[in-house]
Amino acid sequence: MRRVPLIALCLLLLGASVLAQDRAVSRLERVQMAKLVRVCIWPDYYNITYRNPKTQTLTGLDIDMAQALGKDLGVAVEFVDSSFAKLIEDVTQERCDVAMFGVGITPQRAEKLRFTQAHLASDIYAVTSKTNRRIKGWEDIDKPGSVVAVARGTLHESVMKGKLKAAQLLVLDTPFAREQEVQSGRADVFMTDYPYSQRFMANADWARLVSPPGTYHMTNYAYAVKPGDDAWHARLEQFVSAIKRDGRLMTAAKNYKLDPIVAP
Repeated sequence: MRRVPLIALCLLLLGASVLAQDRAVSRLERVQMAKLVRVCIWPDYYNITYRNPKTQTLTGLDIDMAQALGKDLGVAVEFVDSSFAKLIEDVTQERCDVAMFGVGITPQRAEKLRFTQAHLASDIYAVTSKTNRRIKGWEDIDKPGSVVAVARGTLHESVMKGKLKAAQLLVLDTPFAREQEVQSGRADVFMTDYPYSQRFMANADWARLVSPPGTYHMTNYAYAVKPGDDAWHARLEQFVSAIKRDGRLMTAAKNYKLDPIVAP
């Protein structure tokens, strides 16, 4: 058996010790040491994480909650642009410390990400044009000849793949593309949630909202982190419990007219 020189053995042990220490440092400690928490957002999410194209100002419920998280932790907040299509990659590749943009908890995402308790819960809604003659009510959506548009990577893509039996599902790369398809008449409806539908309907005079007659597919929304760090997840759980208990979540939700979907 070859003998490992003493100096080489010491270097190996030192390297192993450094790696062990690095693994032992939680993201919470890293955030506190860096004095910075990096928050992934989708900057086109009306009333949740929206960047005004004219002023570049970020507003929305989860922008306010991210700032509240930074204040609670005593650190600055850095917003990192992401999207639902890039969500899993951005979080697991550690481009941000937490995703805070009304992320719906789906089985596919739950396999790759770890979620906090829900802070919002929304059903699915449809938007059609006022001139569309095919869609009079919710029951007209899933019929032969109907074209249903969804944005790629959103929960609506996976849900509608399972729900639709007769209609054609059209998966588009951006929310703007799905809206264009409906406005032009190439698609009959696009699927969305309560926050997006409220702001969209207030700004699109050509559109008409179609609501389900009962609960169609209720989804909990929460904050998402990379699995494997119990301390960081526990701190975020503590934060969500606190903003529910002390009223910060409800106050912000009312400001953006989202109070009907605040989770208990």
